[in-house]
Amino acid sequence: MKLSNRIQNMQFSPIRKLAPYAAEAKKRGIHVYHLNIGQPDVLTPEQFFKAIANFKEDVLKYTESQGMDILQESFIEYYKKWKTQFTKDELFITNGGSEAIMLTFMAICDPGDEILAPEPFYTNYNGFAEVASAKMTPFLTKAEEGFHLPPKEEIIKKITNKTRAIMISNPGNPTGVVYTSEELRMLGDIVKEYDLYLIADEVYREFVYDGLQYTSALSMKDIADRVIVIDSISKRYSACGARIGLVASKNKDLMYNIMKLCQSRLCVPTVEQVGAAALKDTPDSYFAETRAEYQKRRDIMMEGLNKIPGVICQKPTGAFYIVTKLPVEDAEDFAKFLLTDFSHNGKTVMVAPAEGFYATPGLGKDEIRLSYCLNCESLKDAMDLIGMAVTKYKEIHK
Repeated sequence: MKLSNRIQNMQFSPIRKLAPYAAEAKKRGIHVYHLNIGQPDVLTPEQFFKAIANFKEDVLKYTESQGMDILQESFIEYYKKWKTQFTKDELFITNGGSEAIMLTFMAICDPGDEILAPEPFYTNYNGFAEVASAKMTPFLTKAEEGFHLPPKEEIIKKITNKTRAIMISNPGNPTGVVYTSEELRMLGDIVKEYDLYLIADEVYREFVYDGLQYTSALSMKDIADRVIVIDSISKRYSACGARIGLVASKNKDLMYNIMKLCQSRLCVPTVEQVGAAALKDTPDSYFAETRAEYQKRRDIMMEGLNKIPGVICQKPTGAFYIVTKLPVEDAEDFAKFLLTDFSHNGKTVMVAPAEGFYATPGLGKDEIRLSYCLNCESLKDAMDLIGMAVTKYKEIHK
């Protein structure tokens, strides 16, 4: 039976593609440290669970397609601290940030249209574009430069009559880069000049380190009608399983039409919305403590990487990921080696090969993405294991 070109062209997640090898390692009694996935171990705020525990209705009904009033109001209150005032017709609740991206692509792209993005980028952007019959078009950023944006002329030469938007993740997944206000302003000028949207995936905005000032795309009021914000409670509140996100824009015509797509999938789950609405009461101390913890973990991971001869990596300043070049030719083969042929004291590490985060064939072949979502002691052990594994792998592949 025939399958669609769309599904056959869609890639598997590089974050999860080695899962069968990890499962086999565990069957052999090997403890696997998972540095391949951004699953926080920070506790979800208790307000989320209390709200669900206190929720009692005789019938679990559909909710509004744009989201429950209490949740929209909760997000509107949250955005005030970022000096943005949204109204309910400018902010819709989605099934995680993933659906928000998919709805956005479907709303602004016709078949064959293109979304520009700095590569490496979150691999699922490719899949979402494929569903919308669109295409991710990359422009390169480099590990040696901390994955910051290239000059303006390098970006605009990628723009064609099919380009509909520039998309960024800020802070970045997979790179951990935090773009400067000057970089954001450059993008703002480009989208204004070339009549494009700026899609800003800002799900990690609370996690910026080293005292840096974060600049949101929402701060550029002169392009407010061009900015589309993607957000989620998954990482900010360590609530990945709740699947609550949002798409927001001051462009009322865009949001009016996205509403059609929201209605077509009826609504977002009610109970999770109830829990998420209560997160507005999370104290600021929660974010301060979480930031401090992640910064400490980042420093542990960087210390471990810097001990490995031949590694190329600039210290990231946001999110909880690091993309690093390894002194190996094939990082995916090395990642498999970690799970199939290497262990020390009954332990090994699972990493994400970075090639899958690039759209340009051949790039990222010697890179991996690491997530520092594990506790400090586990991270120290995992980084020691990676160092030992690199040495052993290079001996085998001389």
